[in-house]
Amino acid sequence: MSRVGKKPIAIPQSVKVNIKDSNIISVEGPKGNLSHTLPNIIAFKIENSNIILDMKSDTNSNRAIYGLTRTLINNLIIGVTQGFSKELEIQGVGFKAQSQGKKLSLALGFSHPVEYDIPEGIIIETPKPNQIIVKGIDKVKVGEISSRIRSFYRPEPYKGKGIRYVGEYVRKKAGKTVA
Repeated sequence: MSRVGKKPIAIPQSVKVNIKDSNIISVEGPKGNLSHTLPNIIAFKIENSNIILDMKSDTNSNRAIYGLTRTLINNLIIGVTQGFSKELEIQGVGFKAQSQGKKLSLALGFSHPVEYDIPEGIIIETPKPNQIIVKGIDKVKVGEISSRIRSFYRPEPYKGKGIRYVGEYVRKKAGKTVA
């Protein structure tokens, strides 16, 4: 039995949770609306402003999905109340980022600037030219967009140039030595 799945999910007063078709959960809060389709092997109910999950059958694969489902529902509630954010930093001489409306423009040492269209529901801020903050209510979308921006110029191990998450450690390699 999953220890994560057993824990009840507290519903704040500012959040409304609706259950549709016995497997679609929609969460509405001050920052927006999110919904998620749950697997049929999970049953859930709302009691005393808590969501309680239960497995219909106890198998290894169901136990894994049980804990995952609880975490996904909890992320929906956190997203509509607080939101999620990821910070990226750019390292390299002349490398910079600039957010212009619904576009992110990155100067990464290529012959042209890299233009990225910001999707709906995501806010990208550039408080400094070498700092990017990705914000949104959907944790999966925020992580995916951050990963996509990082993929434009991954941190390389010889000089350390590139786009990395704040706090990410890039192990440096020694270059070639001439004898």
